[in-house]
Amino acid sequence: MTISLYAASVPVFKQMLTALSDVLHKAEAHATAKNIEPAALLQARLYPDMFPLVRQVQIAVDFAKGVSSRLAEIELPKYEDSETTFAELQALLAKVLAFLDTIQPAQVDGKEGIEIVTRPGTPKEKRFSGQSYLLSYGLPQFFFHVTTTYAILRHNGVEVGKRDYMGAF
Repeated sequence: MTISLYAASVPVFKQMLTALSDVLHKAEAHATAKNIEPAALLQARLYPDMFPLVRQVQIAVDFAKGVSSRLAEIELPKYEDSETTFAELQALLAKVLAFLDTIQPAQVDGKEGIEIVTRPGTPKEKRFSGQSYLLSYGLPQFFFHVTTTYAILRHNGVEVGKRDYMGAF
């Protein structure tokens, strides 16, 4: 059985970002119910040297749009990453989900062998094939930040479980 590059990327990003949106709705409701200042939850971290929740969401979004754009060989949408509220994070998620809806299988499939260069011209420059970029870099990075967002919320008492994390599949 063969799986397409598109099937392993765009629908996965959409599923997880939709679930992340739902988890953030639960987090906002939790903050309201427990009289927690939303900003405190949005700035929560698992450890002091880690990014806060709001940045974890932004990075997850960046990977979803970045990986998809690079595989489709289209211009990468630029977002400011200036969100500070749940409403702004929801708007960001809606924007990237709408963008992902524009990417068609034909734009991604067959791109396993293209060269993708990250951080070109810097000491951190890395070169990947399309397939290795998705499977060994893009998806692990994306899942790390989605999972960390979930873990921050769970650590702060938001009642979410595995079904919330995975969303509808």
